[in-house]
This record gives sequence, C-alpha cells and structure tokens, in this order.
Amino acid sequence: MRPALPPWSGTLAAKAAAFITVMCCALAALLGVLVHVQVTNQTVGQARDQALQRLTQATQRYEAGDALRRGAGVDPPELPGELRELAVAGDRGTMVGDRAGRPAMWAAGPVDGGRALAVAVDYSQQARTIAGLDRAIVWSSGLAIGATLLVGAFAVTRVTRRLHTTARVARRISAGDLDARVNDPRTGPRRQASAQDEVAAVAAALDSMAASLQGKLLAEQRFTADVAHELRTPLTGLHAAAELLPPGRPTELVRDRVAALRTLTEDLLEISRLDTGRERVELDTEQLGPLAERAVRAAGNGTEVRVVRDVSVETDRRRLERVLGNLVANAHKHGRGPVVLTVDGPVVTVRDHGDGFPEYLVAHGPQRFRTEGGTRGHGLGLTIARGQAEVLGARLEFANAPEGGAVATLRLAAE
Repeated sequence: MRPALPPWSGTLAAKAAAFITVMCCALAALLGVLVHVQVTNQTVGQARDQALQRLTQATQRYEAGDALRRGAGVDPPELPGELRELAVAGDRGTMVGDRAGRPAMWAAGPVDGGRALAVAVDYSQQARTIAGLDRAIVWSSGLAIGATLLVGAFAVTRVTRRLHTTARVARRISAGDLDARVNDPRTGPRRQASAQDEVAAVAAALDSMAASLQGKLLAEQRFTADVAHELRTPLTGLHAAAELLPPGRPTELVRDRVAALRTLTEDLLEISRLDTGRERVELDTEQLGPLAERAVRAAGNGTEVRVVRDVSVETDRRRLERVLGNLVANAHKHGRGPVVLTVDGPVVTVRDHGDGFPEYLVAHGPQRFRTEGGTRGHGLGLTIARGQAEVLGARLEFANAPEGGAVATLRLAAE
C-alpha cells in the first residue's frame, strides 16, 4: 500500500492556498489603496486650503505695505522651482516640499515685479499621519491575510483529507480489498442527497460501487464453486465408464476429453478455494534450483532449466511447484520453443519465444477464460499461478521481451 499523503501535498490544496493568498493580497491591496487615497486627499486638501488662506492673507499684507509674518516671503530660496515658475507666470498654486529640512505645504502667487510671494505651512504632522496610516494598512492587511489563510487552510485541509481517504480506499479496492469502505460521516440513509457535499457524494458512490462489485464477485465465486462441485460427481462416473470402453481410437478420444473436463473441474475448484482467501501455506526451507528442476521434470515438456544463482527460500513446496508448472505449461501451449526457466537468486523467470502475452494481460494480469483474438488463450493456468503466488507472498509479473517472446517473472522472498 502506498504511504498516506500529507494533507497539503496535493495540487488541489496547493492551488486553493495560492488562490486564497492571491485573492487576499489583491483585496488587501485594493482596500489599502482606497483608504490611502481617501485619507491622503483629505489631509492634503486641508493643508492646501490652509496654505492658500495664508497666502491670501500674506498678499493682502504685502499689498498694504505691512510686514509679512513668519513663514511668508518673496522668492524664498526653498520654494520649489515648478511652483515658482507657476507664480511668476501669474497663477497661484500649492505643492508639498521641504522647508528647513521638514515637510511643508507651499502656496505661491504672483506679486509686482515678476516675483513670487510664497507661504509655507508645516506639513510634518500630516506626513506622519499618512505614514502611520500606511503602516497600519500594511500590518492590518498582513494580519487579515494570515487569519484568512489559517481559516482557508483549515477548510481546505478537511476537504483534502477526505479526498485522500477516498483515494486510499479506492487503491485498497483496486488491490483486492473489497471490504474497504470510506464510510464518510456526511453520507448515509439519514442524509438527503441534496444535503451531501461533493466529496461525500464521491465517497458514497465509491462505497456503492465497492458493495456492488463485491456482491457480483461473490456471486461469481459461488457459481464457480457450485459448478465445479456439481460437475465433479458425474465426471467421476464418466471417467469410470470411459475406462470400461474397448480399446480403440474413439475410446482414446473419449478418455482424452474426459481427462480435459476433469482437469478443468479441478482448476475451477482450486480457483474457488483461492477466491475464499482462506488458503494456508505449509512453509519449509527449500533450495530453489532443485525445486524448479523437479517442477519441470513433472511437467515433462522439455523445458531448459538454468540456475544462475541458487538460494534457499522459505515456501510451500507444493504451491510453488504448481506455480512453476503452470507457467511452463502455458509457455509450451501458447508460445514457441525454446522455453527456458532461469533461477537467479529469489527470482525465477519463464520465457518462451512465441508472439508474447496479449497487451491486456501485461497491463492487468490474467483473466479467467479470456482469449485475445482467438490466437492466445491462457485458460485458468495463469490465473491459478497468480493466485498461488499471492498465497505464497510472492509477486508474479508478466511482460514481453524486446526481441520477442513472453516472460513471466516470479519474485520470492529469499531466506
């Protein structure tokens, strides 16, 4: 089974976190800009009005010949150049600048002689207010984004955790554990379909599919076992009757077909036992090389055995010989010679030089009674081999060699 994924390792969680972050930043930036612009316009407007009011008073005093108050003067050196040019041109205006190293709101207007009369209003407090507002916007936006991310992470994690649970159950079902169920608390007979969220709907559909699949497989297993048991008794009598027939070609044909039916029945019975999952192994220590040679001799089909590296394995000798015998028999029946069985440590390969396994078999494993295009059927032999390998805790893989031919690989656990 694959290891459980952490809640934030999937792309859904990452995309959701990125989306929440981007939206929070965009919203915070928009609100911050709006507040900054609004407050700045109000603050600057008030300072501008105050500066223009003082400029009006200074102009009146200048025209009346009175002395100008502090902060007012004609062509002061600190007056911004753009504002000076505007005043000399005959217009009045304001501009934020510096005066004695401090922010000031300047207002200037024309006076006689092509000069500029200017006043400066201290702008330090307003500048500090705007700077403090900007800092407050940044901090509050950061806190808002953090809080939103935490809430979003909690919500998304709950969803992704449920999705990961559903995915794990789906993998268990695909691996053969038909009893696995999601059992999402948001599903059940008391929950209306409209009240279930999307994840709960997927979980309910998966549980329903698993239950339906389990029911069909159990019905198939019962049918296989029942058919095999029902056929066994009449076939025994048929076999006994065939033995009483007089010698001859027709008798040989009858006996051959009866033997084939008995083999098929025994295979069906073996598959039904494997389907129950109650098979128990009788472990013993065996040398893999000699065991493989005995299995090939029992098959009696001229398979070449190559022992590259012999090892001791703890296995059920009868079941392992059954697996190897079926692989060798399948190679001779559906492939072409030479057929070679190779023992290399705990790995046993059986290779023929025929057309190779069908694509569906390589991708999904053997399936009962399925034949690819009528050219290469595998009967029940490979299905039994795979079932017995699973009972032994071994892994049976099917592949095609690049240069042609089918390759079955059995991987055992070395002692």
